[in-house]
Amino acid sequence: MVYRVGRPATAAAASLLVLMTQPALAQTAPAPEAPLDPAAPLAELPGIGVDWPDLSAEPATPADAQTDAAAERRYAWRLEGVDGIAGDVLRQRFDQFSALNANDGDEANAAQLDRRAREDAELLTTLLRAEGYYDARVATRIEPPTPANARPLVVLEATPGALYRFNGVTLAGVEAAGDKAATLRGAFGIGVDDPVNADAVANGEAALRAAIGREGFPFARVGEPEIVVDRAARTATLALSVAPGGARRFGRITTNPDNGVFGADHVADIARFRPGQPYDDTALLDLRRALIQTSLVSSVEVTPVPGATADTVDIAVKLEPAPPRTIAGELGYGTGEGARAELSWTHRNLFPPEGALTVRGVLGTREQLGSLVLRRANFRGRDRVLTAQIAAAHLERDAFKADTLSIGASLERQTNIFFQKTWTWSLGAELLASDERDVVVSTGAGRRRTFLIGALPTSLTYDGSDDLLNPQRGFRLGGRLSPELSLQGSAFGYTRAQIDASVYQPFGSTVLAARTRVGSILGAPRDQVAPSRRYYAGGGASVRGYGYQDIGPRDVNGDPIGGRSLVEFSIEARVKTFGAFGVVPFLDAGNIATGVLPKLSGLRYGAGVGVRYYSSFGPIRVDIGTPINPQPGVARVAVYVSLGQAF
Repeated sequence: MVYRVGRPATAAAASLLVLMTQPALAQTAPAPEAPLDPAAPLAELPGIGVDWPDLSAEPATPADAQTDAAAERRYAWRLEGVDGIAGDVLRQRFDQFSALNANDGDEANAAQLDRRAREDAELLTTLLRAEGYYDARVATRIEPPTPANARPLVVLEATPGALYRFNGVTLAGVEAAGDKAATLRGAFGIGVDDPVNADAVANGEAALRAAIGREGFPFARVGEPEIVVDRAARTATLALSVAPGGARRFGRITTNPDNGVFGADHVADIARFRPGQPYDDTALLDLRRALIQTSLVSSVEVTPVPGATADTVDIAVKLEPAPPRTIAGELGYGTGEGARAELSWTHRNLFPPEGALTVRGVLGTREQLGSLVLRRANFRGRDRVLTAQIAAAHLERDAFKADTLSIGASLERQTNIFFQKTWTWSLGAELLASDERDVVVSTGAGRRRTFLIGALPTSLTYDGSDDLLNPQRGFRLGGRLSPELSLQGSAFGYTRAQIDASVYQPFGSTVLAARTRVGSILGAPRDQVAPSRRYYAGGGASVRGYGYQDIGPRDVNGDPIGGRSLVEFSIEARVKTFGAFGVVPFLDAGNIATGVLPKLSGLRYGAGVGVRYYSSFGPIRVDIGTPINPQPGVARVAVYVSLGQAF
């Protein structure tokens, strides 16, 4: 900003005026110099504010020694005269740069307090002038300790004076924006009679620049605000030059050749704008974020350049590739799931554009798996993901053992922490052959069956929450439907259906969260459905306090057998305690039934408390739960560790 005032306003100019008003010193002939005496006391220096210490003197009494030691002591300080005329921003800035505040709690002597008070007086004067109080004055004083307050008190007493206001605001050249000129003036937001506030001017300038970009002017130029202050009238004028240039529409997208990532056609698939639409520079910011989020580029430059015609603007995208390969590992343990180690290797652009190959392996005490996954992100449009995979797995659970070979594919619209989606969906197809071992419920005799299953899983989810990993308000509602055809001896069909809902409501620093889940298998008796396709309950993402799949009907050996219907409820209070930590007491309930309709009778309850560490990438949770009314053989304590909230 450029400021012009009617008289000197700087500290240097003020000092000069003071010196000019001092009386002239009498000139006398110099006296003969006397020999220097090294033992002579130092002469007094005016303006220091404290006496030079007498180093030859010693305290006469112990009380004098205590008084001398108290020359440095802790102090208190306060501001006066700013209540009602200054907001939180001024106080925050003062606290940030204040010498008194920075050294608060340390001992100081009188000279140090005087120096800090003078520095802070200059700081407060500057901040008040930025608020529009150009005549502000700040006086300092140090009040000695009293019986009620053992510390000296440093007081900064402000006299703000009159608040200066604008009597003229000019945006020169904005008329060239035509019918959008009024929108740009409104975005600037500063008018006659508004206070001469530096923050308001800076915010108005930023808002104007943003509005010019949104309204379709990619090559606009905005000058620096020029403020002229009239001290006599206690007013100011503000002038800002604006050269909008011509409004444009989007043209084509170009990329730097041989960038090693992908070409202009794929960038166009990712972009949320199309040729012919009015230019909007917020769309360029969105495109840059989306390109970075692919993790295939290390840096992106998105620049508007003149298009093929006078009314178009092309978008030049410069990409620098990032390392395309990733190796990831994971270690974990879960009650009922055992110890587990996972290792994966991914090439994220093996089949350009964004065609990734992942080789994944799991080795655990109760699970072994190997899989190949082909994944193409942003498939023919933004946020659409096409996936195909083949997997072979061995799974051991209390309810069953299964050796499964599966092949599947899906097309889905995904959400992520960078671009959380309100609506997501998925369409899929799956074929699997599963050799499964369980027991006959009535006798407990072991049996082994092979199932050939074809499924068409689909899902639709609405997310009205404010955060993907740590929601604090709003709700989520999702449904899943999977028609399946099973061949085991004879062919038969059934449908697996499930609804999930959760709600989040803040109360101060505490968030009350609740969820429910209802599921049902329609069209086939439980015993015909493969054990791996039935419903189970219990575990860290289900009813806490119970081991994985520990809830529900059991066979004669006491092992769970799953069911055709499911119901679960959870409620928890997410209490922020101190710093990045929080405590979460919770109560969960759930049940598995053999019929097609869920049963609310016979619910199993679990309760406990969790600890949350709110990291920069999401909360890390540790929950410890215990069953309230367990079935025989259920452990009394279960522990769960994961990234993100439980729901």
